[in-house]
Amino acid sequence: MRAVRLEVAATAAASALVLRPWRDDDIGPLTEAYRDPAMRQWLRSQVASTADAARWLEVRHRGWESGDYLSFAVQEACAGGALLGNVALKRSAATRQSAEVGYWTTTSARGRGVASRALEALTVWAFTAFEADGLVRLDLLHQVGNTASCKVAERTGYDFDRIVPARPPWPTDGHLHVRRAAGHSSPDKQPHGSMPAPRRTETGDVRLSGHLAEGHGSRAGSEASK
Repeated sequence: MRAVRLEVAATAAASALVLRPWRDDDIGPLTEAYRDPAMRQWLRSQVASTADAARWLEVRHRGWESGDYLSFAVQEACAGGALLGNVALKRSAATRQSAEVGYWTTTSARGRGVASRALEALTVWAFTAFEADGLVRLDLLHQVGNTASCKVAERTGYDFDRIVPARPPWPTDGHLHVRRAAGHSSPDKQPHGSMPAPRRTETGDVRLSGHLAEGHGSRAGSEASK
């Protein structure tokens, strides 16, 4: 699949963000991000060395090649901007009507609304980019103890659906949150509301117009299983 770049406009309280595919030269910042015990606590994949980071990046590269695992590095939009996190979309070969999203943020990004703004950008793009494939539902899973990730999901319009029992590799029960495309809300749920429409540039990049959801107190979130 052709690589995609998403740009999230600055707000009065937060700087602009760029979401772009991971690169090999991200190996240093990626390794540093995984040194944070708060993040490692909630994530299935672990990066303890540059060799681990190289393997982690290779999985992301293959995901873009197949089109089934689309992982974006979240970065400050300024020149030399810091790496702030990761958001990912995992598509299933079994069904194209639903997919799974996940995310994590670095220590420096927490409390700045990075997770919710990046997740909103990924969500809007996914429903637009894969509308023709029939995508109408996005799932988000996190462990029950990860209350900060739960708040990010709620702020971004992912309604709590049910508790998922613990099963390997997850040691505890989880929360399943669901967001549906406009016009496909479940009967007992209110629609999330209008989503800003992506605008494609001449270079093939996607820019998001409108005001994205703002989050507070974000911590390391869920990661799409892979």
